[in-house]
Amino acid sequence: MSASSNPAVRPDRIMEMIWGYAPPLILATAVHNKIFDLLDAGPKTVEGMAQASGNSARGLRAIMNALVGFQFLSKSPDGRYALTPESAAFLVSSKPGFLGKFVEFSGLKSMQTWLPLPEIVRTGKPNTAINQQDEGAAFFQELVEPIFAMSYPATQIAGQALGLANAKSPVKVLDIGTGSGVWGIGLAQQSPQVSVTAQDLPGVLDVTRRMAARFNLNDRFKFLPGDFHTMDFGTGYTLATLGHILHMLSVDECRQLLKKAAVALASKGTIVISEFLVKDDRSGPPMGLIFAVNMLAHTENGDTYSFEQISGWLKEAGLGNTRKIEPGGPVGLVLADKP
Repeated sequence: MSASSNPAVRPDRIMEMIWGYAPPLILATAVHNKIFDLLDAGPKTVEGMAQASGNSARGLRAIMNALVGFQFLSKSPDGRYALTPESAAFLVSSKPGFLGKFVEFSGLKSMQTWLPLPEIVRTGKPNTAINQQDEGAAFFQELVEPIFAMSYPATQIAGQALGLANAKSPVKVLDIGTGSGVWGIGLAQQSPQVSVTAQDLPGVLDVTRRMAARFNLNDRFKFLPGDFHTMDFGTGYTLATLGHILHMLSVDECRQLLKKAAVALASKGTIVISEFLVKDDRSGPPMGLIFAVNMLAHTENGDTYSFEQISGWLKEAGLGNTRKIEPGGPVGLVLADKP
């Protein structure tokens, strides 16, 4: 019996994927049009939302009903829409866990760069490699702040695993490819012993400075402008962090960067890597594999890597006691120590 005539085989998953572009666009539009911010003050009807926001009642009704279906909003029998605990925590711009900027960036802008994917698959190269173009710094200046809230919880888990709150002596952190400074900020918050050397391209460091100042941590930050491929990091660091850096690089570039980071560490120092880890046979998890396609669409040689691959590179770099922490979700932490 062919699959098409087998009643046990259904096209439901294919149909769901055909419409898979819709949820991120709907969610990003809701953030962009301030739907969650307006509902933070209390439940409202479509008419009340239209009056408060200047959006059309027809447009709001369609978007908000879809958000009810996604369980990002609830709806009472009298037609009043309200936030759910999830949307209240992560989609209201005044909340510390706000992910809305990343939702907007991904759903309304980054999605456009996936549209040439058939041609990218044919050639094996992106139309424009964001980490190798002259405008790369401008791209990352726009990206790094929206993804701050995505990375921040992992910094807290790493700091706890490292026992930073109990540090009795200075902890010098080298934050490679610092971006928004989230790793330096997240670790510095856990102990006054922590000081941070934040390394990135000069334009990106403008964002880092602003974010460090927002958290009143500028006095514990030094800034090291330059390209991590070619620059000298210095030596004597207690910790080196690589937050979502390796996936932009080729295997050889990863190996070279980890060797440089190992040289920068003091004896007994630790490297902390945050990445979208995949299984060694690349059979999952789906988010790590999707992100590998994202790297195909955006970089010359980037990819996602497994714990086993990264462990091998760390061993080559002279580091040991490699271990993995899984905070939950698609992101994993890999730690290793210098003898």
